[in-house]
Amino acid sequence: MSYILGFFDFIQGLGPNVMMPIIICIFGIILGTEIGKSIRAGLTVGVGFIGLNLVIAAMSSNLGPAVQQMVERFGLHLSIIDVGWPAAAAIAFGSTVGLVIIPVCLLVNIVMLVTNTTQTIDVDIWDYWHFAFTGALVAIITGSQTLGIIAAVLNMVIIMVIGDYTAPGVEKTLGLPGVSLPHGFSAAYAPIAIVINKIIDLIPGVRNIDINMEKVQEKFGVFGEPIIVGTVLGAIIGVVAGYSFGDVLKLGVTMGAVLVLIPRMASLLMEGLLPVSDAAAEFINKHFSNRGKMYIGLDSAVGVGHPLTLSVSLILVPLTLLIAVILPGNQVLPFADLAVIPWMFVLITPVVKGNGFRALVTGIIVIAGGLLISTNLAPLMTSAAVNANYAMPSNATQISSICDGANPLTWAIVRLNDFGWIGMIVVAVIAIGLALFNRRRILKEALES
Repeated sequence: MSYILGFFDFIQGLGPNVMMPIIICIFGIILGTEIGKSIRAGLTVGVGFIGLNLVIAAMSSNLGPAVQQMVERFGLHLSIIDVGWPAAAAIAFGSTVGLVIIPVCLLVNIVMLVTNTTQTIDVDIWDYWHFAFTGALVAIITGSQTLGIIAAVLNMVIIMVIGDYTAPGVEKTLGLPGVSLPHGFSAAYAPIAIVINKIIDLIPGVRNIDINMEKVQEKFGVFGEPIIVGTVLGAIIGVVAGYSFGDVLKLGVTMGAVLVLIPRMASLLMEGLLPVSDAAAEFINKHFSNRGKMYIGLDSAVGVGHPLTLSVSLILVPLTLLIAVILPGNQVLPFADLAVIPWMFVLITPVVKGNGFRALVTGIIVIAGGLLISTNLAPLMTSAAVNANYAMPSNATQISSICDGANPLTWAIVRLNDFGWIGMIVVAVIAIGLALFNRRRILKEALES
């Protein structure tokens, strides 16, 4: 067992840029794709991920100082520090649950595929850390590593169902055929967006408001293109931060570049996936005729390039700081994870069918709720950090994050476990119920195809 865990620990340590090409290559060969094409597909996916990460790093490194400047300019003082998703991932993988999460989740995926309770082959094993994070917090609150692992598994089952359910929208709105996004952070906001979307449908007048990026581009021509929109929004952030004229221009051009380059890197990644996706479709049609369409589960980074997702996210950067200051009960100072706001919107965008007004309303609601959630979970995340020997920032008494620290599904699972086994049984009933619902939908889809 120690050798097996050591192997997965080695794989985990390679990071997604190396791990994803290897997985895609092996997956392609298993499905019958030629070795040369499989290697090329894997490397192309790796290049796409590296490109995405480089552009996202540029966004983060430029937004970070702007946010810091806003904090200093307006004298914001909140006691809980947002340490960002890399710290949350390190804490998750450093926990006892994190040590076994990859082999456990691979087994769960296989069982769900065999039982027709998912259509997704989730190759994004790096992001299993989201499930480990939930499990680590549950283990702390219950004092049981077993309950922590069970919580991580149930979290994955729920996310896999959401990934399947939203996959058609991902294909239509985000332009990612054959892909689902069973991402522990992004997928958690889809059900909330569905509820808010239905509420808006009930409000006369408001339900007719539609800010569509394609229509904006048609109406304003070149001034509605992502490069212009990104530049303008970046410049506005620079002005709010109190930047000099030259720095405002630099930030504006950088954000314009981000809105242009992220979709292009995502399309390169999709180019690498196409041969494997086609082989998967052939394999499923040949060997599993009782199934509906199958999807390859990927990191939601491949979907952040939609113009609406990025535009609304940039608008929400200064708004999040304002909400943090005026929201009663919030103690979290948003900082490191402001750059991951686009991940929050990846599956909100297809739910609202590209409607910018609905996306913005949903965003304000989930940001406000997320700040209260991250405040509530901060003591547990701080304990998990101490247990994982995470080096706390100087002068920080408590830490949290906008990423999984503000995740509504993580919060629900953790807080239900305040009731011990009773809470875990409730989570299990919900997860199994969703899996059975998904199975029924999958089998119905197979009969109709």
